[in-house]
Amino acid sequence: MNPIVYLLTVAYFALVALGQRIAIGAPTEWATVKPGSNITVEVDRPMTLTGSDEVAIAIGLWPCAGFGDEANRTCAEMDVTQVLGNVLYTGTYAPQLPPPPEFEKPPYQNFTVTVPANFATGQASLGVAHFSLVGASAMPFLEVANITLIIQ
Repeated sequence: MNPIVYLLTVAYFALVALGQRIAIGAPTEWATVKPGSNITVEVDRPMTLTGSDEVAIAIGLWPCAGFGDEANRTCAEMDVTQVLGNVLYTGTYAPQLPPPPEFEKPPYQNFTVTVPANFATGQASLGVAHFSLVGASAMPFLEVANITLIIQ
């Protein structure tokens, strides 16, 4: 294969994948939540010109603090990008455009999940794993988005 064609193909698939990335719209980064409480997790998916079929998401909560010397560890000191921890939701993902007048908001879906009653206090990573099929060739696409919450 011609190296230029190969590079253009790789660049195209990278742009397609980046256009499909989700974001956690709620709760906000560093929000404080209580063990045993219900929280609404808003999963946003930006508008894109590339076709995609949403397959599923999973939402999880992972405590960043450990035990002993790691008791005061922060989420920034860990690689939380590929871990969900306590899985709070698994299932379909079907983002919808918001009704008027929220035109500036991307398509999204809200999920109500419960923080486990015995969840450790301190920083926790709220993670959303997203799986979709992208483009005419139905290329599998998997990503994980994270924010840090304070459990208090």
